[in-house]
Amino acid sequence: MVEVDKVATERRVFDWFRKNRNAKRQVLIFVHGYNNSYADAVFRFAQIVHDAGTDAAPILFAWPSRAKVFDYLYDKESANYSRRALEDLILQASMSPDVDDVTILAHSMGTWLAAEALRGVAMRKNSIPAKVRNVVLASPDIDIDVFRRQFVEMGPNKPHFTIFTSTRDKALEFSRLLSGGISRVGGTDLTPYTAVLEELGVTVIDTSAIASGDPLGHNAYAESPEIVRLLAHRLGGRSVTAGEAKFSDRVTAAAASLGRPAKRKTAKGPVDSSEARKLLKREPVTSTGQIVDGQISY
Repeated sequence: MVEVDKVATERRVFDWFRKNRNAKRQVLIFVHGYNNSYADAVFRFAQIVHDAGTDAAPILFAWPSRAKVFDYLYDKESANYSRRALEDLILQASMSPDVDDVTILAHSMGTWLAAEALRGVAMRKNSIPAKVRNVVLASPDIDIDVFRRQFVEMGPNKPHFTIFTSTRDKALEFSRLLSGGISRVGGTDLTPYTAVLEELGVTVIDTSAIASGDPLGHNAYAESPEIVRLLAHRLGGRSVTAGEAKFSDRVTAAAASLGRPAKRKTAKGPVDSSEARKLLKREPVTSTGQIVDGQISY
């Protein structure tokens, strides 16, 4: 990192992209997680881009985390507040003739924000743009039922999802306790649902056996060389297969999907896709979403 400069207009955004795009015209959008300051997010993203060796144009979506361990609920509300802005960023990138491929990488609470934004994009445009080809969710801090609903409501034309999970993620265990004991997607063993998820085009990579310098086991996606190599495949637009993911049998990869936990007694079977289609007919909320003096105005 060498300097910070304000991009005051949308035109300057695309001027920057034209100077930094690769031959495939790829954009990589990173959505950071809970307890991350702006500086934390900037340097983490720079490290990921460097270590993964991707030459996609890197765009950080920084939402207003308070960056304090005990402000989990504050951060959750901030992520909620930021959904529309992320939707606009995804649409601006996918609608640009200068962009051919959009990959979204999100971590922790940022995965909930990314999933909500994609759901919102689908409702506004009746479909997620075809240019959004890959979504990587690292240690997703999402209620497993909520993600199942989000996934259905994104509609039939979804990007490929890669989910990094670990049953040893202590941060997600804490989140589960705060959330009434409901499992988080990133802390759940999804291998029993292999057949279902394979049909839906979702790759799940269980990183439980991978050693990490993070005592909470929550940042392995960026700190473990083995996982970063897997991440590099997905960020480069390549698929991560079970064979590629087996590093001496220490990483288990499975294409799987989400089951409904038995704890939710009110849930009765899968959501009918017709319900999602009805939701997709909602009228979008109008907004200019223009960049004015370095900020998006609504």
